[in-house]
Amino acid sequence: MNYSIRADYNKKSIVVYQAFREQIAVPALREQKFVNPFSFQRMTWIKPSFLWLMARSNWSQKKGQEYILAVRISLEGWEKALKKGVLTTPQPSIYGSYDNWQEHFSQAQVHIQWDPERNIYGKKSDLRSIQVGISRFLSPEYVNEWVYSIEDYSSLARKIYGFLQKGYVDKAKKLLPKEKPYPLCKKQHRKLIPKN
Repeated sequence: MNYSIRADYNKKSIVVYQAFREQIAVPALREQKFVNPFSFQRMTWIKPSFLWLMARSNWSQKKGQEYILAVRISLEGWEKALKKGVLTTPQPSIYGSYDNWQEHFSQAQVHIQWDPERNIYGKKSDLRSIQVGISRFLSPEYVNEWVYSIEDYSSLARKIYGFLQKGYVDKAKKLLPKEKPYPLCKKQHRKLIPKN
């Protein structure tokens, strides 16, 4: 099984995707930050894979996920999240005992989960894609310090989906955000990548 972070990033920032209902998305777009009714008391999940979120939100058509937001955050913040991350499943190769993992997990400010990556048709692949859960203890920092900009990708998602529905796969693929492998240092790799 292959584990890989693919993302739209540069030397200073990285794009992560989130899907929200209108009541949260519209104020966030207007203010260029998450504001009420965005909840700081819940885990907020960020995903650098556009296609994974498209499968999850059914191309922005699922109830409560009609708005696809491309959130550009600082690379420093992203790296901090990875550094603080604890996997959502116990991995003996990383944590040793179950009890040791449970202790780390219960205190974690960030949860890391690997899910099957999706292709443009929504089918699962052998590649595992990362999800990063920002806990309520770190949410204020995510919102107030990491976020550079918030863009509405909802129309883009629906346009790509429309091309797919008509069988224009090549046109659909050309509109996908450009993602490339994101490198992990050796320490991050040992901490975040389960051994098969």
